[in-house]
Amino acid sequence: MFSIGKCRTGIDGLDQILRGGLPEGGTTLVVGGPGTGKSLVGLEFLYRSALGGEPGIFISFEERAGALRDNARTLGWDLLALEQTGKLSLIDARIDPRGIVAGEFGIECFTTILDHKLRATGARRVVIDALDLLLRLISDHKRAQNELLALHQWLEERGITTLLTVKAPRRGGKARNHQFMDYMADCVIALDNRLLGQLSTRRLRVVKYRGSAFDANEYPFVIERPGITLLPISGFDLSHKALGEFFPSGVRGLDGLLGGGFRRAASVLISGSSGTGKTTLCSSFAQAACARNDPTLYINFEESEAALTSAMLSAGIDLGPALATGRLRMLTAMPEAMGAEQHLVRALGALKQLRPACVVVESASACRRMGTAQAAFEYLMRLINACKEMGMTILITNQTAGFMNQEEISGIGISSIIDAIVMLRLVEEGSQLQRQLLVMKSRGASNSLRHHDFRISDAGVDILGADA
Repeated sequence: MFSIGKCRTGIDGLDQILRGGLPEGGTTLVVGGPGTGKSLVGLEFLYRSALGGEPGIFISFEERAGALRDNARTLGWDLLALEQTGKLSLIDARIDPRGIVAGEFGIECFTTILDHKLRATGARRVVIDALDLLLRLISDHKRAQNELLALHQWLEERGITTLLTVKAPRRGGKARNHQFMDYMADCVIALDNRLLGQLSTRRLRVVKYRGSAFDANEYPFVIERPGITLLPISGFDLSHKALGEFFPSGVRGLDGLLGGGFRRAASVLISGSSGTGKTTLCSSFAQAACARNDPTLYINFEESEAALTSAMLSAGIDLGPALATGRLRMLTAMPEAMGAEQHLVRALGALKQLRPACVVVESASACRRMGTAQAAFEYLMRLINACKEMGMTILITNQTAGFMNQEEISGIGISSIIDAIVMLRLVEEGSQLQRQLLVMKSRGASNSLRHHDFRISDAGVDILGADA
C-alpha cells in the first residue's frame, strides 16, 4: 500500500497527531491569530531538525533575527550555535514599510535568493514566516494568487519540505489569498488562543492533510521549556498496565477492608466532606510508601508543602525525612495559577523526572478551578492514564458537599475509571460526630461492604474493630 513520505517535526505530541510528521517535500500552512505560536511551530521544527543533523532555513518577514534568537533562548534553545555550524540559517527579510515598489513585484527575485541559500547550505527544509506580509507588495489579488502558486510549484519541484505561516483573517475581512493557500497547501494546521473560565488556552487543529490520515480533533498545547507540548487528551489509547500485586496502604486495618491493600498501577479515590480525614489517609499512604523506598509524588492544589507537613505532625505523620531524602516530592500550585494544560505538563514532567511508584493528587474538586469542569476532567483523565501506563498507583481525593453527602463520589465524573473507592463520612452519635469509612469498590478483590468507625489520634489513623 502506497503512503506518502513524512518529515518528523520533533515537537512533542504533534507527530502523533500528524501520524508521523509533515508531508516530506510538500507544503504545510500554519494559520493563527496573534500570540498563538505560529512562528514558534516553524522555528522548533527547524531547531529539532538541525539538532538531528538536518539543515534548515528560516525566513522571517516580521521579526528580527536577533529577536528570534532571544526568544528561543528563553526556551533553552541556542540558535546561534546551530547557525555557526551551518545547520540553521535565519534570514531577516523584513520589508521597509516606507519603501516604494517600483514596477510589479514578482516572486522570482525571492526564489533566486532562496535558491542560492539552498545550494550553499544543502537545506531541504524551509520555513517562511509571515508570508502574508510579502503578499502585501502585490495589490492585485489574482496576480498574488498566481505568484503564490508559482512559489508552491517552485518548492515542490525541488522537493523542499516547506512550512508557511500566515495570520488568520479577521471576521468580515477579505481573505481571498488566505482561502487560496488553504486549498493549495498539502497540510493545513490552525492555531488559536482563547479564554476558558478566564484562563488563556492555546489550541491546535489539523484541518487537512492531503494523502494521509490524521487526528482531526482540537488539541490544547503549551509553550514553555523545552518547547511546545501538545496534549492529545481525546486521542490517547487505552494501554494501561494490568493491576499488579497488593501492597500496604499505610493505614492500620484498611488493608483487610480493601481485600489485601492497594494494588500497583491502580487508581484510588478517597472521597468525603471536609474534616473526614482524606488528607491524613493520603499522608499515611505517602509516608508508608517512602518507608518502603517507593518514590512518591504529592500533587497538592490546597496546601503548601510547609502547611501540609506541619499539619500532619498532630496525627503522628512526619513527612520531613522523606522530603529530605528526596523520596517524597511535593508539587504545589493554586489551580487558578495556570490553565489545565500547563498543570498537566508540570505533572507529566515530574512523573518523567521522578519516576514515582505512587502519586497523590489533592484534590479533584479543586481541579474545577483550573477553568472549566471539562478542563478539570481532561486533566485528571490524562494524569490517571499516564500513571496507569507507567505502572504507578495514584490516589485522588475529592471533597463532597455536606458532611453526610455521598451522592457525588468523584464530583467530576471519573469514578467509573477508578479501581478502588474509599468513602469517608461524619455521622452523629449522640452529641458527638464520629468518622466512618466504607470501601465502596476494590477491583479484583473481595472488599468489606459495611461502614467502619475510625479515629485519628497522635498515633495516626486507626480503624476500630478491623484487623491490623
